[in-house]
Amino acid sequence: MRSVRPDNRKFNTLLITGFVLALAAALVAEAGIKRTASGKPDFSGTYDVATLTPLERPEDFGDNLYLTKDEADEIVKRQQDRVSERSQVSDPNREAPPDGGDGSPGAAGNVGGYNNFWLDVGTDTFSVGGKFRTSIIVEPKNGRMPPMTDMGTARLAKLFAGFRRENDGTAWWLDQEGPGPYDNMEQRHTAERCLLGFTGAAPTFPSAYNNFKRIVQTDDHVMILIEMVHDARIVRMNSEHPPGNVTKWLGDSIGWWEGDTLVIDTTNFHPLSRPGRLGSVNAHVVERFSKNDDGNLNYTFTVEDPSVWEEPWTGEYIWRKSDQKVYEYACHEGNYAMPGILKGARLLEAEKRDALISSDAV
Repeated sequence: MRSVRPDNRKFNTLLITGFVLALAAALVAEAGIKRTASGKPDFSGTYDVATLTPLERPEDFGDNLYLTKDEADEIVKRQQDRVSERSQVSDPNREAPPDGGDGSPGAAGNVGGYNNFWLDVGTDTFSVGGKFRTSIIVEPKNGRMPPMTDMGTARLAKLFAGFRRENDGTAWWLDQEGPGPYDNMEQRHTAERCLLGFTGAAPTFPSAYNNFKRIVQTDDHVMILIEMVHDARIVRMNSEHPPGNVTKWLGDSIGWWEGDTLVIDTTNFHPLSRPGRLGSVNAHVVERFSKNDDGNLNYTFTVEDPSVWEEPWTGEYIWRKSDQKVYEYACHEGNYAMPGILKGARLLEAEKRDALISSDAV
């Protein structure tokens, strides 16, 4: 009986065709994601995180994570109307704001913000997987920060002890026992002193303005520059955290890859850092970055601090790829804001003491 051998030419053709098809499929799968020379997704670039979606979910939505398209459009419409109203040209003949400010809400606060020019909170809500979100926070189910522990509540009370938002133009703190809030610069908030930004570093949130982030990536390090103030996080890849007594303003961040997802683990926060806005030195933050085919980043984070919150909480939102530049936020460096704050307090104290002396003389 004659043995049957495969046709070598047909076999080789099938083999090459199969290899080409497999390679083409792999190239198509990666076509939407730019990669580094080592094959990792390349996150380098600038991203705009401005969004009308709030960090915490409005209570009216309950446990509902999603918005309908009509609800999302209504949020955008309200914002457009708000911006139009607040962007009117200011009257040059208007009166000065009242003592202590005009009481207006928002970032301009009660110091007499005049219009909407400097604010940039975004123009739309974000969607994940084609579904619009009611909040950035996704866990707990109600989309809000979890209840605080007794220790966390006590810590918060201590942080704000003697803190007084209204400014009545007098040295009111002289009527209280203990040091005043303007006795020296180290008593002022870290953001006021430009030590830390206003949007957090790990995790980082959208803000009322300066919403750009820039990532510079190598195989050994990832740098995340936050436009709000000047926070520049340096993430050491495949490293270990230092001992717990080594604390840093932005926490200590180490990273690794899980497939195409960049995972960043941050601990060792400075006592004044307040990660997640109210966290403590015990905070542990895990962030995950993954790149979509459109170049945008999907950013998720989980904050765990059992000394402050009764349970961990998780958020997720989109970093949109942008060709814009990240501008310097000079803050108080090189100007006279901090000396002005302290000098103003000394003048108010002198006025109050002079008034007391005059009343005693009468």
